[in-house]
Amino acid sequence: MAPPDSRRTMGERRIEHPIFAALYDRFVPDRFLVGLHREYLTADLAGRVLDLGAGNGAMIPYAADAADEGLEYHAIEPDPHMRRRAADVAARSDLRVHLRDDRAESLPYVDDAFDVALSSLVFCTIADPDPALDELARVLRPGGELRFLEHVRNDGWRARAQERLTPLWERAAGGCQLHRETVERFVGHDAFEVLEIERTDVGLFPATPVVRGRLRRRQVPSLSARS
Repeated sequence: MAPPDSRRTMGERRIEHPIFAALYDRFVPDRFLVGLHREYLTADLAGRVLDLGAGNGAMIPYAADAADEGLEYHAIEPDPHMRRRAADVAARSDLRVHLRDDRAESLPYVDDAFDVALSSLVFCTIADPDPALDELARVLRPGGELRFLEHVRNDGWRARAQERLTPLWERAAGGCQLHRETVERFVGHDAFEVLEIERTDVGLFPATPVVRGRLRRRQVPSLSARS
């Protein structure tokens, strides 16, 4: 396997959304909107865990509440403004958090490193979601879980409206893509099998529907070993 740094792409655009980061904390009632679903993601959390795109650290208190003594919690967040907020949340928590500035498309971890990966309202903002999902499959051990909560492309006229709104929404909302077909991407990846998927009743258009679920990494050799 190549060293993690060799997977980085030269000239990658720096991810920075200072205004969005400042406004998110003030105006998004995260616990009220999706608190129960974050509890779902962290239920019986154990082993080595990767929080993919920690944002402002919203998952950390839930992970701390659910953690057993052996939990090892890692997180990445490439936006420095969000990462500072996540670091502040981690500092106030009883959970030790290993927080890095890396991107989902080039994870700095060895193969089969994690028991659980958490993806919470993050795949809508990842610039290259397919390589990011490949990377998740690589760093999850066989039998490990990908637990997710994501808003996805809607149906009918709502989907067409999302397509029209996305260019403006992306600039205002930290790179968020309204019309990503994230669940189809997850289900269609040959490294994963579906444990459960369900549509939630949270969210407001245009960032709806919101879907949560669990996938299991198939019992196959590591992806890098087969390449």
